[in-house]
Amino acid sequence: MAQQQHGTIATRHTQVAIIGSGFSGLGMAIRLKGEGRHSFRIFEKDDGIGGTWRQNHYPGCACDVQSHVYSYSFEPNPEWTRMFAPQEEIRQYLEHCADKYRIRPHIHLNTPLTEAKWDESRALWQLKDNHGRDFTASVLVSGMGALSIPAYPDIPGTDRFQGKAFHSQDWDHDYDLTGKRVAVIGTGASAIQFVPEVQKEAGQLYLFQRSAPWIMPKPDREISEKERGIFRRLPMVQQLERKALYWMLESRVVPMLINPKLLKAARYMAKSHIRRQISDPELQRKVTPDYEFGCKRVLMSNNYYPALDQPNVDVVTDGIQEITETGIVTTDGQHREIDVLIYGTGFKSTDPVPKGLIKGRNGQDLNELWQDGPEAYKGAAISGFPNLFMVMGPNTGLGHNSMVYMIESQIQYVMDAIRTMEEKDIDWVDVKHRTQRQYNQRLQGRLDGSIWNDGGCTSWYIHPETGKNVALWPDFTFRFSRQTRQFDAAAYHAGTAGEQAGTESHGQAPSTKAKLEEQPA
Repeated sequence: MAQQQHGTIATRHTQVAIIGSGFSGLGMAIRLKGEGRHSFRIFEKDDGIGGTWRQNHYPGCACDVQSHVYSYSFEPNPEWTRMFAPQEEIRQYLEHCADKYRIRPHIHLNTPLTEAKWDESRALWQLKDNHGRDFTASVLVSGMGALSIPAYPDIPGTDRFQGKAFHSQDWDHDYDLTGKRVAVIGTGASAIQFVPEVQKEAGQLYLFQRSAPWIMPKPDREISEKERGIFRRLPMVQQLERKALYWMLESRVVPMLINPKLLKAARYMAKSHIRRQISDPELQRKVTPDYEFGCKRVLMSNNYYPALDQPNVDVVTDGIQEITETGIVTTDGQHREIDVLIYGTGFKSTDPVPKGLIKGRNGQDLNELWQDGPEAYKGAAISGFPNLFMVMGPNTGLGHNSMVYMIESQIQYVMDAIRTMEEKDIDWVDVKHRTQRQYNQRLQGRLDGSIWNDGGCTSWYIHPETGKNVALWPDFTFRFSRQTRQFDAAAYHAGTAGEQAGTESHGQAPSTKAKLEEQPA
């Protein structure tokens, strides 16, 4: 990057500012340091590292992707104790990575950014943290992810309830559930993990279900000490297992995107799973989804259905009319008295960036730009927001494989962008609006007709206002990796600090003296 600007930079300047210390933020930091780059800071809002695997610590919390693929490719972990790692082990793994690669000195804990604003004249991001301190950065990398802001249902009376209430992400372990009348709202990925644990303690558990999830048996098991010893002595064995798991998971794209008719076999297995684990015919009916298999995220559990089949559990399928001071009223007029209310209602995946946090050219607020749903180029770059890169950005989510693979692919893209800017002595890059629009038109075209878009359900993949799928990558992950292997300079406008710039759209200001090769995009 051009160096003439540094005479005007505040002392708290860094080449790369990273938001978040989960898989995305730590992975980015490790790659920077691996290339001998030490000018970076990580801004973490929590009091420890780990991102979602620190924030979510509810009972039963675990990964639903096999441990061997849910880890960095450069840092295999031979010590996983189960095929599907529990939350605590994943958090410890991330802390191990931070220690091994000496990332901790770069992390600011309990320090959320309150504003990141693009400074056109200096080609820098102006940052402000919650302590009122100012920083600048040449490049801003968001590792916030789409599943970081808890979502609450819009139900009348939520503020009136006088009992204990919390979201699954903010689990209160000090609150004793023993013998309590517990209400759980939501039956998503988090709920199917914590409901069996709550059922063991609660006197009465009411599970309020809007729509039933498709659930498959979970092929989980303990990894023996003997196996772990083999992985330690012969790392190649674990690498081979990782590759086998990757390709097994990757094959799921075929029925989900290419030939949905192949999902019939999986649907039959899921229905058989219900019949094997639930004895009550009426409960079987309640938990059988009325939409196509794969439309929503397919979940895995071996203990969810047996928990629902217990005498202290009532699955309520009537809609919630209101929440009172002491309980919940359903649309049939019944009032159920409860002591504690647990929200298992997921996250704001279609609205992942808080209002006022990130402002690009001409003060454009990213939250306002994304009112019709998040959109980016390759899930990473947004037109009008120079030198901003997202990891786990829009349409990089998966319904079939490990997100860590996608994260590493995007990190590779960002690293090559930084190298390109240095090689060409430029200060900023800004993806062309036309390029971003055409990319997303093709991407949405791939999603049209897929089981995710046309499966007859309402899912967190779909923006509630526009109906656009803003979450999923509609292809094989290895194709995404190919797309992001090299920074495609021709897709971007570029220039140096202080250049006069024209206008295109979305408040974007492409350089009149761009130093990147201009080609039709």
